[in-house]
Amino acid sequence: MSDLSRHKAIVSLLDEQAFVSVNDLVSITGVSPATVRRDIDKLAEAGLGQKVHGGIAASATPGQRRAVNLPFFQNRDIAVAQKRAIADKASEMVRDGSSIIVHAGSTCFHLGSRIATRNLRVFTNSIPLAGYLAEHGTCQLTVGAGDLHREPGILYDPARSSYDFFADQFFVGALGISAAGLLESHPLLVRLCNDMSRQANETIVMVDSRKFAERPPTVALPLSRVHRLITDDGLSETDARMLEDEGVDVVIARTGAQTGAGRAMEGGLL
Repeated sequence: MSDLSRHKAIVSLLDEQAFVSVNDLVSITGVSPATVRRDIDKLAEAGLGQKVHGGIAASATPGQRRAVNLPFFQNRDIAVAQKRAIADKASEMVRDGSSIIVHAGSTCFHLGSRIATRNLRVFTNSIPLAGYLAEHGTCQLTVGAGDLHREPGILYDPARSSYDFFADQFFVGALGISAAGLLESHPLLVRLCNDMSRQANETIVMVDSRKFAERPPTVALPLSRVHRLITDDGLSETDARMLEDEGVDVVIARTGAQTGAGRAMEGGLL
């Protein structure tokens, strides 16, 4: 298969799905991983795709980036500094002796690693987080029941209509954020987010500033049900104003790359 044929094939795949891994492209094209990575570099330079960890994602449309729901093991290596800073801020909000719900996703995983040995009751449906807390934690751990959904890495029973627990805080991430609320593409994550928010006194959203450009198709939770939102100092002034207009209490986690909005919000100017 020629270079041009491979490039056309990859672009066609990205019209059908948001992400294609290097391993999948090796199988499809029959070339080496090194050749596939060079193809990805060329397509990214031409604006025909986004180079991401482990493969290539669909390119942005003008003014809007297409949401990519990557597997956990790939997503955890993206925007790591921002996610760690956000998780540090979130851990400061957790009160010893309290009960918390921690959602699925890589930022939530970083939070879980920080509160693993504290005097807490932690409820989660996340398989990666439950495994980490079981091996490294001393907190009281309750894992959600239901079928195993390997992607997005959760245990969940869609037929369940009620829960017998209540938490002080629900910590949740999102694939995207807009004035409409938290945005997701996976239907089970949408339902789980809604369910867990109803079981907690306070909902705290943890999203790095990239998520404000993403536009997944489904609103998982309106901003009216969000008590606080923690993001990094890459937050734009436009997005900061939007959150202010929606009445969301915003907390900025410093990463050392502040924008005007990040500095202003920390200084109380917005």
